[in-house]
Amino acid sequence: MAVKKNEWLHSFLPTCFKIEDTSTMKRIKGEKKTNSFPRLSMSDFSGSTITEDLSISLAGSNLYIFTLQELKVITQSFSSSNFLGEGGFGPVHKGFIDDKLRPGLKAQPVAVKLLDLDGKQGHREWLTEVIFLGQLRHSNLVKLIGYCCEDEHRLLVYEYLPRGSLENQLFRRYSVSLPWSTRMKIALEAAKGLAFLHEADKPVLFRDFKASNILLDSDYTAKLSDFGLAKDGPEGDKSHVSTRVMGTHGYACPEYILTGHLTAASDVYSFGVVLLELITGRKSVDKNRPHREKSLTDWARPQLKDLWKLWRIMDPRLEGTYSETGAQKAAALAYQCLSHRPKNRPTMRVVVETLEPLKDFDESSIGLFVYNVPVMKNGELEKEEPKETQREKELVVKKQNGHYHQKHKLHQDNNNIHRMRSPRSPHVPSDTILGQSFADGLKSPRHPRLTRS
Repeated sequence: MAVKKNEWLHSFLPTCFKIEDTSTMKRIKGEKKTNSFPRLSMSDFSGSTITEDLSISLAGSNLYIFTLQELKVITQSFSSSNFLGEGGFGPVHKGFIDDKLRPGLKAQPVAVKLLDLDGKQGHREWLTEVIFLGQLRHSNLVKLIGYCCEDEHRLLVYEYLPRGSLENQLFRRYSVSLPWSTRMKIALEAAKGLAFLHEADKPVLFRDFKASNILLDSDYTAKLSDFGLAKDGPEGDKSHVSTRVMGTHGYACPEYILTGHLTAASDVYSFGVVLLELITGRKSVDKNRPHREKSLTDWARPQLKDLWKLWRIMDPRLEGTYSETGAQKAAALAYQCLSHRPKNRPTMRVVVETLEPLKDFDESSIGLFVYNVPVMKNGELEKEEPKETQREKELVVKKQNGHYHQKHKLHQDNNNIHRMRSPRSPHVPSDTILGQSFADGLKSPRHPRLTRS
């Protein structure tokens, strides 16, 4: 029976995988399941260097195996008209699968990522994505539909997410600013994705959490993507995983850069950076800004706990349309996540619980133009209250409703009240380099990666 199973698995992955013996399979079967089957990890594969001859397959993962020719048809031979972007792994093209390609596979648009044979990533990163995304299923993780492993070619087929990356939506020049409620929705859903990984039976450390690795569907549902650098978390009495320092400058936590010790708190720090980007509308690193403002965390974190200073660093593109209470709570959470002491950072479960109510906070505009309709009384216009009295009443009402109004000055001009807008900050693209240069995310610019031997 075992021989037949091995033969079936071998035919399932004819070019990349083979089974050595049944003892390892028995060991894995005895483990507690995370999904509908035992989750494999990188440590389950033989050898210190991953090669095409692997000891265990991903049978039961519900992934489809495509041929290179099929993917050429799907993407119209990787036509430039279907090009979505390029990251560290390689170019990404949009394609379309019809319902006749595979039994049970519905017709749908897909994103096909092709490994650049001359790029910085390779078979190991491809395999890591297949191992993790082939087994982990969650509404806030991008869905891996299948893959291709043919000769030297390595491809991955994902669900297509039409709004691309958070990085593009947040920083792209001339794009419409994301409303405050949408930003909090994205933060919450990304946090749920990380919490799911950290709380799995076999914990997973994402290691490269950043704006370009958060993809958005048509209704701005956030999904984590690009698991090429993901690692199995510490198990048993281990407190951390020792590994090469890899990630993106500006998002990686200080202790990981110094020691190479990776923990769940490392991901929490990276989440704090993204939350800070959502609050301020600034990139994590921008070398074109003044020296003291190049690093977003160094510049903004000290100002997060001061109400007056917080108003100064809020994204000016929001134009005051956000909840004062919600902004304060989000800033306080970012401050905790960015603590230089890992033990002081909250868990991702606590982050989720903190963000949950923020998505429902009212985001009424502050200091809007106000026009009082004259009231007729006994055939005469009712006497108007002094402007200063009206203004005081309006501010009291807004304060009671939790809306931010401090420093949004009103002035009288020709008996009209106008709102003064904060000056807009110029959008400046960032391309800070430290270590290897990688890039991730659909339709996103390249990102630098941290490396250390």
